[in-house]
Amino acid sequence: MVMKHFLPTGDELIIRPPLISDAAGLLSNFQRMTRESEFLLFTPTESLDLDLTSEEEFIQSYLDNPNQLLLLATVKGQIVGSVNVNHSGFRKKKHIAEMGISVESKWQNMGIGRRLITSMLRWAEEQPELNIITLNVFSSNEKALQLYRNFGFLECGRIPNGIQQLNGRYTDLITMYRNIKPLV
Repeated sequence: MVMKHFLPTGDELIIRPPLISDAAGLLSNFQRMTRESEFLLFTPTESLDLDLTSEEEFIQSYLDNPNQLLLLATVKGQIVGSVNVNHSGFRKKKHIAEMGISVESKWQNMGIGRRLITSMLRWAEEQPELNIITLNVFSSNEKALQLYRNFGFLECGRIPNGIQQLNGRYTDLITMYRNIKPLV
């Protein structure tokens, strides 16, 4: 599954599955995003605990599991974002998976997140046992909330003050879901 698009800048966006050789670029991308975004669970310090080996193992875990997905968004060969879908592995929850998505700040507002979610949903629709995608989002992340709502995700839960930001302030953690196909 490789998708190509043109961004408003004229640059080509490529959305594709990862290769083990992407580990260094994916790690660098993630560490940059933890420094620039308050909306990730990892802090910049925690992201420094990751190394090339752990990132290679992270990628391999997706390549080895057909019930999970990792897609990279690249521009000019640089990883600028990603989307992942994780399944708990429990049989009783085989119809549910959780999504995570991130796009570097300088590449936001160009449709990359929308294209990553579109690609993820196409994959999800092809998974025979997958019926529901869930996600967690900080209540202070209005842009992400609107994006998810535009894709039909609905709020189904909220943990008041569930996230403590680095500045000491608290924000709610919202759980959202989207039915991919009807339960049989």
